[in-house]
Amino acid sequence: MLQWIKSLFPTAAKEDYSNNMKPEVHEHPENNIKSVSKKYLIVGLGNIGAEYVNTRHNIGFKVLDFLAKKESLDFQTVKLGSLAEYKFKGRTFLLLKPNTYMNLSGKAVQYWMEKEKIPLENILVITDDLNIAFGTIRIRKKGSDGGHNGLKNIQAVLNTTEYARFRFGISDEFKKGKQVDYVLGEWSTAENETLPERLETAAEIIKSFGTAGLEKTMSAFNGK
Repeated sequence: MLQWIKSLFPTAAKEDYSNNMKPEVHEHPENNIKSVSKKYLIVGLGNIGAEYVNTRHNIGFKVLDFLAKKESLDFQTVKLGSLAEYKFKGRTFLLLKPNTYMNLSGKAVQYWMEKEKIPLENILVITDDLNIAFGTIRIRKKGSDGGHNGLKNIQAVLNTTEYARFRFGISDEFKKGKQVDYVLGEWSTAENETLPERLETAAEIIKSFGTAGLEKTMSAFNGK
């Protein structure tokens, strides 16, 4: 009788269920594709207080203030600084002005990195640089602090030099022993005339960093 039943269902009798009926496994996309963050932390270095607003050392603040005004953004007082959010071409740029004073900038950078889950490669720090001519731009993917106290503290807190920095040249035209006065001094009349064009370029650098990437931004703007 059993042989007669098998003869009615020959296909079923030949199937090997142990091999052909294995459960289908679907891989979750997150297991195969590395997620790419589209959130960026742009840190402008400076000191808080009215007496520092127009000083050379506060160029980081000035760049972010320029972009915020251009794009009608508002800074909000937040923990360890002031923050504005700028959305552009599917990216979110968090513009941060630390209120920790220059020498403790790393504390604010670390806090907002961790809070917003922003990877190190999506951070750009804007700072002044005595070693290059006024208005000259130098973008690097890593490097030393160059004697800059803000960068020095960021390096100490993050324990790395592997973060992008945008150095804005303020030149070194000061007499011996007058470096602090020069750095914390206000822009000259000639510098103020040139600043708007330089700030426009700086704003484009920020947008390029998030949309075109660091390498292309370096190629397009370094030395400009």
